[in-house]
Amino acid sequence: MKRCLVTGAHGFVASHLVAALLERGDEVRVLDRPDPRTADVGGPRRSALDLLGLRGEVELAEGDLRDAEAVAAAVAGCDSVFHLAAQTIVGVAHKSPAETFEVNVRGAWNVFEACRDHGVARVVFASSDKAYGASPELPYREDFPLRAAYPYDASKAAADIIARSYAHAYGVPLAVTRFANVYGGGDLNFSRLVPEAVVAVLDGRPPVIRSDGSPERDFLHVDDAISAYLAIAAALGGEGARGEAFNAGGERPHSVREVVDLIATAAGTGIEPEYLGEGTPDGEIDRQYVDSTKLRELTGWRASVELGDGLGETLAWYREHPDARPVK
Repeated sequence: MKRCLVTGAHGFVASHLVAALLERGDEVRVLDRPDPRTADVGGPRRSALDLLGLRGEVELAEGDLRDAEAVAAAVAGCDSVFHLAAQTIVGVAHKSPAETFEVNVRGAWNVFEACRDHGVARVVFASSDKAYGASPELPYREDFPLRAAYPYDASKAAADIIARSYAHAYGVPLAVTRFANVYGGGDLNFSRLVPEAVVAVLDGRPPVIRSDGSPERDFLHVDDAISAYLAIAAALGGEGARGEAFNAGGERPHSVREVVDLIATAAGTGIEPEYLGEGTPDGEIDRQYVDSTKLRELTGWRASVELGDGLGETLAWYREHPDARPVK
């Protein structure tokens, strides 16, 4: 049995990772902010950990990533650390870059320093495909330069570089993930395309899209994301993963319009979305997708959930969990 720390575990992907770790028999400690907030409600955040019924099965540690002592206390005694906590909303980063850099960069090095001090055996850091920026070549490969040009993207690129420096300079057994857009049931951040479009059609209202529907993204079902995290963590016990970055995605782009149409089809409604913008919104990249060959060759991992099937499962999840929808 391992003791794992998962940061940001009240959030979407991290809560699913907690569930997978518990299912395989690990002890799990979680670190997240006290009384965190969400943009869609404006009050105390509804925790995805609570939504999955996992609060009573984990050890809760409250603290801010910017508090090095709190982070070190949470890391102490853990064999593995999965650092997923971050300020992840692109719009918030654009409005509040200093806070985003504090949380995403200072918070990250606090985690890495604590892992170095406590001799953690495996560290997996969640960077992002956004760290690549607007690359002139697609799909993104891990040896591409990080060309981040906007605050959120820059915060992830900076933390990504710092993370790998801890592996190369100090021997910390650490790997970086650069995943595509993760979607699935339990995402309570309704500024994201998939959960907002899903709850809109379930509520009988048109999804409101900030672009003209043309931007293209790579999408990764949360189950595939979790299996990738676990595969990378396992690989840190051998050769080939330490100090490395790994992409994971569906390996082909889908337009926003295509995704919304698939959701409407799965819901069986004739609701038409409202497209409010032209082209790509400010601060975002027009076209992104990743090449997962490196991870596949090292671990055998590959995405198994097709986008249409995954969106259908996601819609069914929100239909069965009306308490997960935004509070009006």
